[in-house]
Order: sequence, then C-alpha cells, then structure tokens
Amino acid sequence: MPMVTFDALPDDARVWVFGSRDPLGDELAASLLRHVDAYLDVWAAHGEPLTSARTWRDRHFLVIGLDQSTAGASGCSIDALFRILHGLEQPLGTSLVTGGLVFYRDARGTVQCVDRATFSARARAGEIDGDTPVFDTTLTTLGELREQFERPANRSWHAQLV
Repeated sequence: MPMVTFDALPDDARVWVFGSRDPLGDELAASLLRHVDAYLDVWAAHGEPLTSARTWRDRHFLVIGLDQSTAGASGCSIDALFRILHGLEQPLGTSLVTGGLVFYRDARGTVQCVDRATFSARARAGEIDGDTPVFDTTLTTLGELREQFERPANRSWHAQLV
C-alpha cells in the first residue's frame, strides 16, 4: 500500500525510532529516505499491505509509523524492516539499529549520541543534568512520540543515568 503522510497517522499508530549514531548530511539522508520509501511502498505482513509513513528528524532520527487499524505488522515483517535498515548502515557509514545509545541535546542545541556509560560519566562530570533534553527512542506509539520524544532527562528513563 502506498505510504501516507506521517501527520495522517493516528496517535495509536505503532512507531519505531531508529537513531543514527552520526548526523546525516542532506545527501545521505535523501539516500536513506529513498531506500526506506521504496521499502515501505511494498511493506506487507502475511500478504496484507501495511499503511505506513516515515519522518526524518534532527539529522539523526528515522521514525517509521504503522497504522495498525488496517493491518498489523508481523514478526517477519518487522524483522525484514530491521534487515533493510541494517543493510543500509555500511553505505551510510553509520548505525541505525544499534541499541544502547543515548541521544541528547547539548548546551549549543546540537544532538549528541553516546553510549550509556559515557552519558553517565558526563552526568558525573556535570556536563549533563536532569534538565538536559534527551530523546526517548523506546517510545512505541505516535501519541507518545508527539508528547514525549524530546524532554528533560529527569522526566524520562534517562533519569537513572544522571
């Protein structure tokens, strides 16, 4: 099924947030989105087309949304999506499906990506505190994403690291 616009998805749409370890420039981001669009145009579960959309945020975040009211994703269709994205990592020169990464906005407003240990070390050094804006890539619905994607660390699971 052809993709819909991301804003057209309902709040209960399932989302997957993929964070690029490195910021992608315009050319690499366009390449990523072309590949993702081509895949989402034919994304299906057990032969049923999936109503999906994607958005790109802050040069780091690919968000894929799925309207489950028409058809839900299966384990195999989700695995296939992850395989496609994993296959794009080498050509893009970054990671998209690696877990354990923490994304936050530094004092200059730039999105930073570090592992959890580094985030905690920066908190101990006073570089990061509970007011530091963080990005929650673990959210699973579009409503959550709209309301809670970027918020202070002390209002997120990140609080355990600061």
